[in-house]
Parts: sequence; C-alpha cells; structure tokens
Amino acid sequence: MASLNVGNLGEYLREQRRNAQLSLRQLADAAGVSNPYLSQIERGLRKPSADILQQLAKALRISAETLYVQAGILDERSPEAAGTRSVILADPSLNERQKQVLLQIYESFRKENGLDADPDTDSAADHPHTPQDPQASN
Repeated sequence: MASLNVGNLGEYLREQRRNAQLSLRQLADAAGVSNPYLSQIERGLRKPSADILQQLAKALRISAETLYVQAGILDERSPEAAGTRSVILADPSLNERQKQVLLQIYESFRKENGLDADPDTDSAADHPHTPQDPQASN
C-alpha cells in the first residue's frame, strides 16, 4: 500500500468538485460531511477514511477507486489505464454520464483484450443497469 498523498488528493477533489460545478457546501451536503472538514481535505490538512472517500466519490459521480488511487490507498493497476481514466474524468467537455459510459466501454475493451481481468475492475458489476451483450462472451 502506498503512503497517503493528502495534498494531491485535495487538489484532485477540488478539481473534480469544480468540474461538477458544485460549491464546497453542496458537495459537503451531498457527501454527508461538514463544510470545514471538506475544506480541510481539499487543503491537504485532513486524511479522509476510505468511507469518506467513497461518499465523496458517490456525490461527485466518480469511481471510488479513482479517489483511493489519488489518496494512495490503492495502487494503480496499470499506469496507462489510470492515465486514460484520469484524462476521461478530468475532461470538462463531458458530462458525468458520458464520462461513466466512456469508462465502461474502455474497461470492456481492456477486459476483452485480456487486460485488467481482475473482478474488482468489472465496471458492469458496478453498474447493474448497464445492458450486457450476450454475444460479447462468445
């Protein structure tokens, strides 16, 4: 497990919050944390738990895994894949739904090519309402 990178996590959270066009107060309310606590996280003064990161990810509509990697809680499986995911998530011209769809497609292609075959990266399991193509497994 890597060391917790609180400063970069805070910068990343702030960037994601701004991309989602949420105020600090709106994100704090959506994630169920206090304004001062979220402000301290963004400034790199606090080290949030995995549960808090999960709540923030849900409120921002990004994957919790992305925040865990940013925080250094989870090691990146593949630098190329993490870079691609980060670029997609940071693109201000895409809305959150479009970002999630692109990530699902990207993960399905990687899995089809034998990369990231770990069940933890199965984005379809994270999104049970995504229709499955019965031809894909043939």
